[in-house]
Amino acid sequence: MTHADHPVIQIQNLHKAYGNLEVLKGVDITAKRGDVVSLIGSSGSGKSTLLRCCNLLEDSQQGEILFKGEPVTWRGTGHNRRPADNAQVLRIRTNLSMVFQQFNLWAHMSILQNVMEAPLTVLKRDRDEVEHSARRYLEKVGIGDKCDAYPAQLSGGQQQRAAIARGLCMEPEALLFDEPTSALDPELEQEVIKVIKDLAAEGRTMMIVTHDMKLAADVSDHVVFLHKGLIEEQGAPKDLFGSPKSERLQGFLSATQPA
Repeated sequence: MTHADHPVIQIQNLHKAYGNLEVLKGVDITAKRGDVVSLIGSSGSGKSTLLRCCNLLEDSQQGEILFKGEPVTWRGTGHNRRPADNAQVLRIRTNLSMVFQQFNLWAHMSILQNVMEAPLTVLKRDRDEVEHSARRYLEKVGIGDKCDAYPAQLSGGQQQRAAIARGLCMEPEALLFDEPTSALDPELEQEVIKVIKDLAAEGRTMMIVTHDMKLAADVSDHVVFLHKGLIEEQGAPKDLFGSPKSERLQGFLSATQPA
């Protein structure tokens, strides 16, 4: 099997705790090339923690994380477990672009500078090439006219679209979205949802933590319902949303339906 044949992301028996609080209790998730995997569940179910462990922003205590078939190398065990190879961590992080709930744009930089910063400083790419890519991705997300604006001059929806363009400009293998619309008003939310749907239609590999069941149903190839750090149910969107099997998922979906 070549690197191209391996899943982009594989998580096997992942455990994560903060002190005595177990947040993930043995989770397995795979995202193959072109897959859109959505993680749903109540607050505290472990969704965002799982995404952060995947991107090595959080250290897990047990289990394996593989990127295109390559396992993360660890040193130490339990709460002392850390990634052993900093170069590997950097390589994986730069290939898994994270889009956060809060947009995390640099306030003192223009939108164009925000999008260009990581490819220039982390990947050491050519400035002219990066600027061309940055402008193209800002056009792609519908804010090509905001290159010279600063974050404070943009709406929340425009800032989140700039954050997505910033992630795309790294030319990643996959995009990781952590509640990308939950900080937005409903009308601004739709701007961001359209961009995510367009990316899904292009066949981009994505993992999405979301509270928006319609988004999960519309864009996902696979949906995972987490409950108290374990996978309670998973499958194709039509199965999970159309005929949920577990009582917990049935209760969760009925609670998230609009009144």
